This record gives sequence, structure tokens and C-alpha cells, in this order.
Amino acid sequence: MINKKVNNVKDALQGIENGMTIMLGGFGLCGIPENSIAELVKKETTDLTCISNNAGVDDFGLGLLLQKRQIKKMISSYVGENAEFERQMLSGELDVELIPQGTLAERCRAAQAGIPAFFTPAGYGTEVAEGKEAREFNGKMHVMEHAFKADFAIVKAWKGDTAGNLIFKGTARNFNPCMAGAAKTTVAEVEELVEAGTLDPNQIHIPGIFVQRIFQGEQYEKRIEQRTVRERK
Repeated sequence: MINKKVNNVKDALQGIENGMTIMLGGFGLCGIPENSIAELVKKETTDLTCISNNAGVDDFGLGLLLQKRQIKKMISSYVGENAEFERQMLSGELDVELIPQGTLAERCRAAQAGIPAFFTPAGYGTEVAEGKEAREFNGKMHVMEHAFKADFAIVKAWKGDTAGNLIFKGTARNFNPCMAGAAKTTVAEVEELVEAGTLDPNQIHIPGIFVQRIFQGEQYEKRIEQRTVRERK
């Protein structure tokens, strides 16, 4: 069995260069690859095109890369929690492609499955469909969307083994599974890394065939975007 383990985040991100397209898993601040994002900031990699459901918040997640002007283009679905993102977009400093959330997920999954394109009704008749081929299926118009083409996919899992098999926990099982294997190289950072054969095969969400590098992350903050609690009685 191939050992996919690398020693640290620095080794895991070897080969990422300026101008590349990178997928980053997570939903809001849940399940984001915190260690990898911090390393990209440290590496000062620039002119990146980032594919992610959202852009973090001002001082965490992808917001850290935005602060340093390391992102050239964001391909996202929801970006409402990041004031710096809004400022850069409205000022023309940042190229932004907004995509319906289901379409974003499916373009990742299509890349993972080797499907070059697909048709979806989402976005037909709106700006999303401008310049795209449209066809009618069963009396309803659909827009053709292409699978993403990314250099790296960086995902975060709860637990993984040295062969690259991954288990996601709770809501972190969002965009991470469909991004694994959807790029030329997939890097997985995990909270707990165990030896191959340790994980129950019935609990594995992503098989190691989709992962090229895996490492154990450190000091996860796991921030909450909007903490809402009931008042004490």
C-alpha cells in the first residue's frame, strides 16, 4: 500500500507556485484547511485563483490571503461574511466569479469523476448563463457548466490514514469530499493521522486513491462565524 504521508505542511504544499488554481474545502469556517492556508500566507504565493464555497472572514480562513493580496480571482458561492472581500471586489482589485452553490459543488464533483461538462437548470435566464450553451430537457431550459480545472485541491478531514483514506466529521463533510481528487494534486490535512488498516472501511468517506499527500495538522482554532445562543433564563 502506498504511503502518502508527508512530514509537515511545508512538504505537503511543495509545487504550489504563483498563478496556480487551488481548490480549498470547507463551508464558512467549518472544515477549512487552517494549516495549509497559514502556510500559503507564509509562502507569499501570489496571483492565485481560489475555488472555495466562501472567502472566510476578514482575519481568518481565506481572509488571511485576501489581506495579503495573494488572491487574484475568487470563484465562490457565498461571500457575505468578509468585508475585505467586498471592498476588493467593488474596487476592482479582485476578480470574482459567483456561482450557485449546487453548481459549484457539481463542478467540483464532475472534475473528480472525470466528467468534462454537465447541464443544470440553475442560473438559466440570469447573468450566470451569459455566454454559455443552453439546451432544453423535458420542457425545461438548462445551462451547460464545465468541470473545474485546478492544479491543487486542499481538503481537511477529521481522521485519515497513511494511505490517504479520509473520514470527515459532521458539517465538515461539505465541499471537502467533492474536492478530493478534483485537481491534479490533492493534499489532505487531518486532525488525526493513523496507520493504514486502522480505519473501519465502512466509515471511510474518501478512498486514498483520490489523495496524493496527507499530513497531520496542528492547533486548530475551529472558529464559529456567527455564534447564536439563547439568553439565560
